Amino acid sequence: MTDPECVELLQWAAPRLRLRWDGFRRVRGQVCKRIGRRLQALGLPDAAAYRARLEADAAEWAVLDSLCRVTISRFYRDAHVFDVLRDGLLPSLLEALPAGSPFRAWSAGCASGEEPSTVAVLFRLGLQPRFPAVRLELLATDADEALLARARRGCYPRGSLRELPSEWAARAFPDPGPEPCIAPAYREGVTFLRQDLRAEMPDGPFHLVLCRNVAFTYFAPPLQREVLARLVSRLVPGGLLVIGGHESLPEHGAELECAAGPLPVFRRTTG
Repeated sequence: MTDPECVELLQWAAPRLRLRWDGFRRVRGQVCKRIGRRLQALGLPDAAAYRARLEADAAEWAVLDSLCRVTISRFYRDAHVFDVLRDGLLPSLLEALPAGSPFRAWSAGCASGEEPSTVAVLFRLGLQPRFPAVRLELLATDADEALLARARRGCYPRGSLRELPSEWAARAFPDPGPEPCIAPAYREGVTFLRQDLRAEMPDGPFHLVLCRNVAFTYFAPPLQREVLARLVSRLVPGGLLVIGGHESLPEHGAELECAAGPLPVFRRTTG
């Protein structure tokens, strides 16, 4: 299957999955390789034959949907965002918590767990020393059970830790090997759950929601608006929504305001 053939297939199929082709433009190599392997497994000669298979077999759409999940991630991705959360935004939220209340966070589209593990490390090493009475309740969701299994295992190539502050990396991943596992203390309060963001969400409410490089990159615009409304409804007043560094939100009216200048962090307004 050539690149133009794969592009044509994705442009045709994406709307039927409530996705948008433009989101895949720069990362289509990963997706096209998977689709190519699927064609080989099915004994199909080209993209046209696979399109015919999709039109004849409704069950194949779920397979294609799974092949379209882009799983690029690493620890402390977009470091400036995590820095401003640690130093400016989250302390204000923690100070306002009633005594005994947990700090509740949700990583939506967590892939193999780098993002929620980053939040767990940041909370324990960057925030809990200042707020020792606050405990973390962190929910991480993804549609892919294989990725969630890796997240629950919590072991990562050392290269994926390169952006994590070195002192934090040494404390949270004490194993000197090439694929260290996160220490048990940083798993406390973290729950992984299989959910497809397009179909279901946890009830909330949350003080922090991270929805980065998923909905507002790959979802079709009408679905983006639906998802955004549901995300906002799960934030406490004053709660924070973080999206990807190259993403933008659909129109959100007065429910959200920029919380960190040009960084992709938004606060739910209280009024």
